[in-house]
Amino acid sequence: MKDLFVLGIESSCDETAASVVLNGHKVLSNVISSQIDIHTLYGGVVPEIASRKHMERIDRVVKKALADAGMSADDIDVIAVTYGPGLVGALLVGVSYAKSYAWAYDKPLVGVHHIEGHICANYIEHEDLKPPFLSLVVSGGHTHLVNVADYGKYEILGRTRDDAAGEAFDKVARVIGLGYPGGPKIDKVSYDGDPTAYAFPRAKISENEYDFSFSGLKSAVLNELNALQMKGLSYVQADVAASFQQAVVDVLVTHSMAAIDEYKPECFAIAGGVASNTHLRKAMEEACAQKGVRFCMPSPIYCTDNAAMIAVAGYHEYIAGNTSGWDLNAVPALKLGQR
Repeated sequence: MKDLFVLGIESSCDETAASVVLNGHKVLSNVISSQIDIHTLYGGVVPEIASRKHMERIDRVVKKALADAGMSADDIDVIAVTYGPGLVGALLVGVSYAKSYAWAYDKPLVGVHHIEGHICANYIEHEDLKPPFLSLVVSGGHTHLVNVADYGKYEILGRTRDDAAGEAFDKVARVIGLGYPGGPKIDKVSYDGDPTAYAFPRAKISENEYDFSFSGLKSAVLNELNALQMKGLSYVQADVAASFQQAVVDVLVTHSMAAIDEYKPECFAIAGGVASNTHLRKAMEEACAQKGVRFCMPSPIYCTDNAAMIAVAGYHEYIAGNTSGWDLNAVPALKLGQR
């Protein structure tokens, strides 16, 4: 099979990203234009602002990705773009640009599911990784435990019933004065805290042992802080952060190990923005080692939203014969496995 160069485009939230990837694993360029400094002013992502910034930046980002790869548009074989899930305005910018680009240069177009992209990020640095395997996808908008049956074939074993893990991190960080984005800040300050200082709950869903719930944990943190305030007592920020984080990590690891016991995979992989959390990475690695299961995780740069993972997913969709038409549209609530 001849070499296949895929241009990936990602704009589902607040990162404008483009990447060129060779044969589904070799990253030739990976450009990410983050809006964190802007949205920090508001304590979270403002959809309208995110969309406007994508419009301002996407052309420059794509051109830089091609330049960094030492390529021109004519050298690209396939255009892959995130079309859901995500913020509808943000998605529309990327989808519209990708469709125009593919039409102008007469290239095949492939719409990619954002969560599939996160899972496929593991193929970049683990070239020998092949389905089937299990994957935990944890991000600001999603918490999914997935059985990766084959390339492009996914069975969702469990998902969050309410808040995603990353969403809970952001909300708790805001309450204890760390600000946005919450995940990295809680991860950092937790090294100075006691993870046993507060006995926060670990939720279990009786109907499905693989489903998650983090709203109760978030409420427990708020209730604890309100109770302390009413009593005129103070709290140690690092202790609250560490105790909250430990509760999240415990739930994620426990559910994942239960799935390993049932499905007995050769490999377990994590993905998504929260997968860059150092405490989670260490706990999951140790738990998998105890089970005798290979553990895979992307480098942090491929955990957060990026276009390299979209290009990789687009590569596998393309060689499977899945391409998109000019009617491709943004689908903000797109389900994994839906096309």
